[in-house]
Amino acid sequence: MSISREQAHDILMKYMKGEAYIQHSYAVEAIMKGIAKRLAPEEEEFWGIVGLLHDLDEEHCDWKNHPEVHGPTSVEILKKEGVDDKVLHDAICAHNPKCGVKAKTNLQYAVLAADPMSGFVKAVAQIYPDKKIASVKHKSVMKRFNEMRFAAGANRDYMESIEFTKLSLDDLIDIALEEMGKISDILGL
Repeated sequence: MSISREQAHDILMKYMKGEAYIQHSYAVEAIMKGIAKRLAPEEEEFWGIVGLLHDLDEEHCDWKNHPEVHGPTSVEILKKEGVDDKVLHDAICAHNPKCGVKAKTNLQYAVLAADPMSGFVKAVAQIYPDKKIASVKHKSVMKRFNEMRFAAGANRDYMESIEFTKLSLDDLIDIALEEMGKISDILGL
């Protein structure tokens, strides 16, 4: 592994200041580790690092007007920080197909699916009176998933891409609820 979790966290904190972005990064890290437990247990830490760093460039590129730069800019930052790992770089880019990298591996499909799922689960939690992830049930997530107006920005096709691995959308929802629940205090949920 080219980078430790501690090094990845230090880089994240150097380049990311917004609390919501940081919380999102932690959520995707948690989901990625949960997916890795099922698909690649020996690579759990690395998959988590991919999740932690997937949006590293969020505050350093004009991704809203130029979505194609989101991902490649993270790779540039990582190279500047001395992290030259093609598997890591490709996975980060694959989470944003608009940059021209199409997911091909389980790792890449996992981050493509975990990214919007983290925000989607958070959005479901926010409609509960206590706004706590512990209150959210699988059935509620599926119900909202099928309501296209709910969290309309959460790309359902990307979430469903988990099915290119050995996992199902139901598995992804369960993993997200369980893993985000473990860090609910950090996520403010």
